[in-house]
Amino acid sequence: MGITLDFGAILARWPMLLDGAVLTLELAAVATLLGFAMGVFTAVGRRGSVRWLVAACGGYVEVVRNTPFLVQIFLVYFGLSSLGLSLPAFTVAIAALCINAGAYSAEIIRAGLDSVARGQLEAGETLGLSRLQVYRYVIFPPAVERVWPALTSQFVLLMLASSVCSQISAEELTAAANFIQSDTYRAFETYIVVAVMYVVLSLVLRGAFWALGQALFPRRRQLGTAI
Repeated sequence: MGITLDFGAILARWPMLLDGAVLTLELAAVATLLGFAMGVFTAVGRRGSVRWLVAACGGYVEVVRNTPFLVQIFLVYFGLSSLGLSLPAFTVAIAALCINAGAYSAEIIRAGLDSVARGQLEAGETLGLSRLQVYRYVIFPPAVERVWPALTSQFVLLMLASSVCSQISAEELTAAANFIQSDTYRAFETYIVVAVMYVVLSLVLRGAFWALGQALFPRRRQLGTAI
């Protein structure tokens, strides 16, 4: 029994797919920036000497890393609703993605911080730098450089995970695909097109992070290091 593919009805709705792809990139961009910031503070907090802060950061990381993202986004969505906060789906999606990205980024960044020799920390303190300055100028740059490929992969995965946001009616790419396939009854063709679009988005993001890494880390550019 043969399969007849008809992409005409799907491609005719390309503006909806394009809008969904743009929203997917917006979700990924905002969540990447905020999630990275959360990851930095969490990683530093886990390496600190304040016990309650170490425990809180560790608990946050373990809870997020050991629960599905679908459950996390439902907890945020219904949790805020139960508190009387009626927020747009985009805002809720950003919040859930940031919480998820922050935990995974924290572990990656912590690994980078731990890879920096303690002698560099002591050298910075010997020069009279404050703890903040030591982290800013001595520890943080080489630490992030070493884990940049892992961070790149994590943030690409974050973009792909944004497809789950369709479950709370965020109108990203997967939500657009769900509407199109229910309207055209061409599910197979619809998800083939969407799969190709996700591959393209992933390659675009990887290229963007590669270019950013070349700009931020001159040594990687000089050595020709790949992502």
